[in-house]
Amino acid sequence: MFLVLAVLALAAALLPALLSAMNLALLRTPEPDAATEGLVSILIPARNEAGNIAQTVRAALASAGVEIEVLVGDDHSTDATAAIVAATAAGDPRLRLVPVPSLPEGWTGKNHACAHLAAQARGRHLLFVDADVRLRPLAAAGLVAHARRTGAALVSGVPRQVMGSLGERLTVPMINFLLVGYLPVAMMRASLRPALGAACGQLVLIGREAYAGIGGHGAIRGFLHDGVRLPRLLRAAGHRTDLVAGHALADCRMYANLPECWAGFSKNAHEGMATARALPVWTALLGLGHVLPVLLVLAGLFGALSDAAFLLALAALAVSLATRTAITLVAHEPVATIPLHPAAVLVALAIQWNVLLRRERAGAAVWKGRSYPAGGP
Repeated sequence: MFLVLAVLALAAALLPALLSAMNLALLRTPEPDAATEGLVSILIPARNEAGNIAQTVRAALASAGVEIEVLVGDDHSTDATAAIVAATAAGDPRLRLVPVPSLPEGWTGKNHACAHLAAQARGRHLLFVDADVRLRPLAAAGLVAHARRTGAALVSGVPRQVMGSLGERLTVPMINFLLVGYLPVAMMRASLRPALGAACGQLVLIGREAYAGIGGHGAIRGFLHDGVRLPRLLRAAGHRTDLVAGHALADCRMYANLPECWAGFSKNAHEGMATARALPVWTALLGLGHVLPVLLVLAGLFGALSDAAFLLALAALAVSLATRTAITLVAHEPVATIPLHPAAVLVALAIQWNVLLRRERAGAAVWKGRSYPAGGP
């Protein structure tokens, strides 16, 4: 039995290893053109972001290689968010503070703020950026150039993830690991299948015409995971979407501790892996490939495995950690997160199962002081 488990563990570890090897070669940082024409609207929805917004706005205004405007949507903040933006806007006409109207019935907060910002924007391209994302100077120009070269209506990438606490290091690295290890990027680029659409909601560039054609954020008004919904809608409408390496385009610190990480990833899980059909499959793939090898190796150290099973288990563990190491180094994430990988997989699965079971008990997603029905509309 242990020999069979060891074979399964090695097979499950090899799948993301092979995909990662291909994907890391395909996902490149986009280079800006010598001259990028057309205004880019950098749109930042903000709700109680006084601790982040000044740095985010300064970074956006430092964009080079393309003409920009920066719009910050103040979504009924109760802190100094609006005052900070207004003070900066007084000295730079490229920056505008846009008050977001009251949240209508059936909308989620971020989608409503993004839709309102898009309606006020003048750019040919809309660059949606979370309020905790610091753009690098050539990020906007590079994304626009990549969109023009590839014909993609949407281009997205995962910013370099900044992590300070143990809770962040046990959760945040799974973003890049799941994306690079399990999304077939070559197939995504060769096909318009909606199911292959993916984006990181922290950093999304969309062409204005394509955005308007699918109904913008209004088409996903009741959902929480725009990084999944928008590219799939665009693909269903016949538009290409693409991913690039984002670590050199922006930096982001999403959360500060484990409770924040748990709440944040639980919010997105409602529309991601945490479904009755998908989660058992993900549990098998991740559990067999990244948790079981550790358990088998420990069992082998106590003499419970045959030599063949132990060697296969060691190989599975080595492949799993090598995959995580490659992704970590390329994404410029902390090296100290690599030995935490099996625990990070367990935490990710725990979050997903908690969300799925809570949904069955008619739970709700709570974010930024607002409560939304589990699973979207």
